[in-house]
Amino acid sequence: MTPILRRNNVTVVGEGTTTIMLAHGFGTDQQVWHLIVPHLKENYRLVLFDYVGSGHSDKQAYNEARYGELDGYAQDIIDIADELDLADFILIGHSISSMIGLLVTIKRPELIRDLIMVGPSPIYIANEDIPNLFKENEIEALIEMMERNFSEWTKTLAPIASSNPDRPELSEDFEKRLLHNDAKIIKKFAEVTFYIDLRQELSIPTTPTLIFQTKEDNISPIESGEFVHGNMQNSTLIIMEAKGHNPHLSAPEELLTGINNYLQERNEGK
Repeated sequence: MTPILRRNNVTVVGEGTTTIMLAHGFGTDQQVWHLIVPHLKENYRLVLFDYVGSGHSDKQAYNEARYGELDGYAQDIIDIADELDLADFILIGHSISSMIGLLVTIKRPELIRDLIMVGPSPIYIANEDIPNLFKENEIEALIEMMERNFSEWTKTLAPIASSNPDRPELSEDFEKRLLHNDAKIIKKFAEVTFYIDLRQELSIPTTPTLIFQTKEDNISPIESGEFVHGNMQNSTLIIMEAKGHNPHLSAPEELLTGINNYLQERNEGK
């Protein structure tokens, strides 16, 4: 295994002629895709990885200067693609990885054939375009809690993200995933994530983009998905029946159906 593949704990499965790269969101790692990988790998070659600082990546490779902005995480994807000689592949990005994927399409437009966003938001602080977001003092309080009591922070964020009070196992599962993180690194990632503003960048790429938005999401509300769709040149929006910020965990069948239908239409349209 090469240094870059080792650095990002890259896993390649499946035998398809088309490659899909799966990019996990904030606070998780590649294992978060475990419910959809068995189905996708039947028809696609899948590339999974952990951002530096997440999962089983080489945490010694973490550099705060590089990962103090989203460009550093976008470069992880570019590095992996170059190392595996990938081009014209499909990127599925959850949450903040939707925006990281957006940056990749701007930096290297030839790499990504289709960008699939799951629960995207270009900004997380309430504003004139998307008022139904966190207030700035709420973001500050969450980040302060991370530093003061990391365990308590996971207990607070998990049910907010899961948004399925009748399915407590989803919140418990997400809480365990959050707890696997290095507290110092994840705090910096939180700052990078929650203070982004990529509203202006949405209009730049022409990459065909599919946006999945659940009908109830406390992290990226429906207005976020609608705003992303309304400001991208070549996008399709699917409003899911699922609730919560993690439909790949709470409603994998619905997510898979949407992905497969979209890719089939794209392939037939070529």
